[in-house]
Amino acid sequence: MGGESRFDISQNAYVKLVLHALKHKSSPVNGVLLGRVSPQKDVVEITDSVPLFHSHIGLLPQLEISLILIEEHYATKGVNIVGYFHANERFDDYELGSVAKNIGDHIYRYFPQAAVLLLDNKKLEALPKGKDRSPVMQIYTRDASRIWKLAGSEGSSQLTIKEPSANVVLLDYISTEKWKDIVDFDDHLDDISKDWLNPELFK
Repeated sequence: MGGESRFDISQNAYVKLVLHALKHKSSPVNGVLLGRVSPQKDVVEITDSVPLFHSHIGLLPQLEISLILIEEHYATKGVNIVGYFHANERFDDYELGSVAKNIGDHIYRYFPQAAVLLLDNKKLEALPKGKDRSPVMQIYTRDASRIWKLAGSEGSSQLTIKEPSANVVLLDYISTEKWKDIVDFDDHLDDISKDWLNPELFK
């Protein structure tokens, strides 16, 4: 079951998702997680992420197009969609809403160990004030009754960042306003010259 899996997210995948949310602070945003199951079958390794939308995030046609394009691109690399990321519109909203659950359900059908990550704005806001190395996200997995539930006692024990210094790097990118460079599928659909793979982001 998904609830028994641990999730290991790479620094670049993690930073990209948070920067996407920061670029569109007044909107809900979402993205997908790419990765594979470890050879030991006990860890889902999230190696990359793709920012999806910052407007009309529940619209099915755009979502389906984007998922097909993402799956086709990453299949050649032996990587699949393994989860979903969501940031709520309101800063103080810590609920996993119906849109996030529905998209999570869609991914779960193809990848039963899927997780949904929800941005924790409170942790993100506190980041510059402390030395917290844990992700600024809550992790949800589906239980036996097919309900998305916060995993672990605090919801973070099942999710770790591969590189311990990821939050330091994130803060550096925030201070240099790196979030302005993020391209998501909304941007790409408006202007196809904008690359949703964000190849220049970490160069």
